[in-house]
Parts: sequence; structure tokens; C-alpha cells
Amino acid sequence: MVFKKGLILVIISVICTTIGNAQTAVHSKDKQIKAAVKAAPAAERAEATVFGYSEKGELVKFREGDNSLVCLADDPNQSNFHVVCYHKDLELFMSRGRELKAKGYSRKKVDSLRRKEIEAGKLTLPRKPMALYSLTGAKDAYDYSSGMIKKVSPLYVIYVPYATEKSTGLSSKPQIKGAPWLMEPGMPWAHIMVMGTKEIGNGIRN
Repeated sequence: MVFKKGLILVIISVICTTIGNAQTAVHSKDKQIKAAVKAAPAAERAEATVFGYSEKGELVKFREGDNSLVCLADDPNQSNFHVVCYHKDLELFMSRGRELKAKGYSRKKVDSLRRKEIEAGKLTLPRKPMALYSLTGAKDAYDYSSGMIKKVSPLYVIYVPYATEKSTGLSSKPQIKGAPWLMEPGMPWAHIMVMGTKEIGNGIRN
């Protein structure tokens, strides 16, 4: 359970984080796109919108897609490998989080400000189910040369704004390994978590 909570905190932090001033080597646009979409279902990868990092360390749009997913490439300045894809209607909420995080606000402050903006109608977060997929592992978990995954942990999330334990019948904690559970119940960003029970890797191209 401690491992799971730690992984979840890392994933949430990475989703909301923008790159800092110190810049490490940045992979090419094509390689970043190929890695970013690994988090998405195979049928959705080719048409997903993709954001990645420029040589200056800025998060920029690499590709405009035609489907409902937005994918983010791995941040070269983070100590781990992490790629994520989520429903396009979450983009305003996610980008606002990155913007506030870049100003140095804590996660708690970021959530507080976004909630106020949502309730004031200044920030849109649709009241409907929306999916998010992510892959997280060590910094060398993905081989950019071959496009192969070495070892990553998958996470599947379904955002259900304002959902509660009562409205969904879900517990706020996983009952057994791999069971879905509700995180942040009652919040605008309430979401169902499903941790993958097996790591993906061993040279799989996914």
C-alpha cells in the first residue's frame, strides 16, 4: 500500500509539473511523440494531440490530433520516466495546474485555486466521465532508440467530477490489489483509480 500511495503521488505531481530552468538532453520531436502515445490505447495513438519539450525546455504542442486524447511527453528534467494521455476536455484543468505549479505554488494551493476558479465559472471541468492513462518507471524505463518499453507501471483513471462513495458505491481505498477505488471524493476532480496489477516491459513495444 505504501508503494502504491508513493507512486500515485509521483504521478499526480508529474502531471502538474512544468520543466525547470536546468535543462537536460531533449529527444527529437518524433521520438517524444512515439514515447508519449505509448500511454494511450493502441487504437487511439495515431490521432492523439501531443505536447512535448523544446530544446529550451518549454512544453509545446508537437501535433494537433483528431481524436479525444491529449498526450504529454516525458519531462526530461524529472528523475523518472512518465508519459500520460487524457481526455481533451481535461486540458484546461491540467494546463491551469501546470501554470500554477510553475509559479511555485504547492499542490494544496494549486488545488485550492483551481477549485475556486471552477466554482466561479472561470475554469471549465465538464461533469462527465473522462479517461486518463499513464505509464511510470525509472528514467531508463523506455528505450528511445528502439521504441521498446523496459519496465513501467500502468495507471488508469476515470474522472467523475463530484463523485462520492455513496454515488458510485466505490471505496475511498483499494480493497484488493487491482481493485478500483475513488480518490478525492466530492471534489470537482474526483476520479476512479485503477492500478495495473502487472508491470509492462521486458522489451515490449506496446
